Amino acid sequence: MKPLTEQEIRTAFVNCTKGEAKRLSIPRDLVDRPWDDLDFLGWRDPQSPERAYLVTTLDGHPKALQLRCPSPASWQIRRGMCSICLTSHTGGVSLMVAPKARQAGQQGNSVGTYMCSDLACSLYVRGKKDAGADGRIQESLTLEEKIARTVANVAEFFAKVTG
Repeated sequence: MKPLTEQEIRTAFVNCTKGEAKRLSIPRDLVDRPWDDLDFLGWRDPQSPERAYLVTTLDGHPKALQLRCPSPASWQIRRGMCSICLTSHTGGVSLMVAPKARQAGQQGNSVGTYMCSDLACSLYVRGKKDAGADGRIQESLTLEEKIARTVANVAEFFAKVTG
């Protein structure tokens, strides 16, 4: 993924108002992010842990989503698999819910998917971050094929939000 500026990120949001995009917390360490290893940029809001954000490049342009990720109750913490990168975690997968874009979102419609709670899918796929024992299933796919699948899964999620 090519490095993005704060302004590019703020203008890329498709499922929130311009005012909301202007007020949300952007990571201060954008320059230090491992952009070459990222298929998308994802982060949790440090001021509101139940909010997360996802930015990717679609058709050559940055697109971003605002997400809600309710905190699980203690009885809900169990092993789960991320729908984006297919990494398994114990307590490390969250249901991420995105309000739909445009009028559908204004009417309260949303789309959800299970994702790595830390939104580090790209790093798990590349083996740059350890998901623990049995975190990554053994596959015969090449690294490039796993990356392509991750990118396709993110694009599919964006399509559900914007469709």
